[in-house]
Amino acid sequence: MKSGTFHLSRRAMLSAMAAAAAVVSFGLGAPAPVMAADPIKVSAIYTVPVEQQWVSRIHKALNAAQERGDITYEFSENVANTDYERVMREYAENGSALILGEVFGVERAARKVAADYPETAFLMGSSFGPEGDNFSVFDNYIHEPSYLVGMAAGKATKSNKIGMVGGFAIPEVNRLMNAFMEGAKSVNPDVEFTVTFINSWYDPPKAKEAAFAMIDKGADVMYAERFGVSDAAKERGVLAVGNVIDTAADYPGTILGSALWHMEPTVDHAIAAVKAGEFKAEDYGKFSYMAPGGGTVVLDGALLPDGTVAEVEAKQAEILDGSFTVNVNDEEPKSSM
Repeated sequence: MKSGTFHLSRRAMLSAMAAAAAVVSFGLGAPAPVMAADPIKVSAIYTVPVEQQWVSRIHKALNAAQERGDITYEFSENVANTDYERVMREYAENGSALILGEVFGVERAARKVAADYPETAFLMGSSFGPEGDNFSVFDNYIHEPSYLVGMAAGKATKSNKIGMVGGFAIPEVNRLMNAFMEGAKSVNPDVEFTVTFINSWYDPPKAKEAAFAMIDKGADVMYAERFGVSDAAKERGVLAVGNVIDTAADYPGTILGSALWHMEPTVDHAIAAVKAGEFKAEDYGKFSYMAPGGGTVVLDGALLPDGTVAEVEAKQAEILDGSFTVNVNDEEPKSSM
């Protein structure tokens, strides 16, 4: 075993991106986009608490922009789908220059609001494409770090059984799970997976119970796409893989690694476009890739077999130099055991 925690992206990515740093390295210490002196008003609408991991990344990036003085930021959390359109309209009427949120369950209503407020910029988490002149979309395309942490999980499992608990079987969840599974299979062809979805974005007790059932059937590594899974892993003494945020400090000795999402490149690009009067409808998914700093990997070498970190690091270098491409597979993943 090796000791220590390895933030793979910061070491390998800096050299690979040096020539393009001014353009894409928003999350790696490069200068932020040039902003106008006056802050713009930004509002966000969340259907879950801001503590939920996916939304927490948007919230973190917007708070950072506010601390820099680029924006003023207000938000509403736990907004029901039935109330989403009303809240969008209120923010647009109140002079928000940029409105962010996640509209996976309210696509039609959200796009109608955007069409009614053509002078307002909208940037929404969505499974579909941009629309009109002012409705841009994003998603957490962290399939690349998911593949890499999948490699680590494939090396770490002793039972060759990995459990995977997700929220909903939608593209933004499916692609991460599929990439993770491909990464694990690439280093351990014998690994098998049990996959389940709890059909909720935030129900830690339900996710925990689903994880317990998998562990009872022999899974010794758990993919924690939802809160609650790592709690089950810790209680039963098995390993877990983090998703979107790094929770290793909360589960010492349990989280072997995490695929992290950084919304700063996405948020900063949108703010700069609004301030420059150049915002347009486009797909911001590319800003979640590893090259712009939208995705990174962290591994706990103390929990992994010798040589695993180096092997993952080598594959990361191939991703960054373009010699290896991680598949984007939005199909619902299936259990293999």
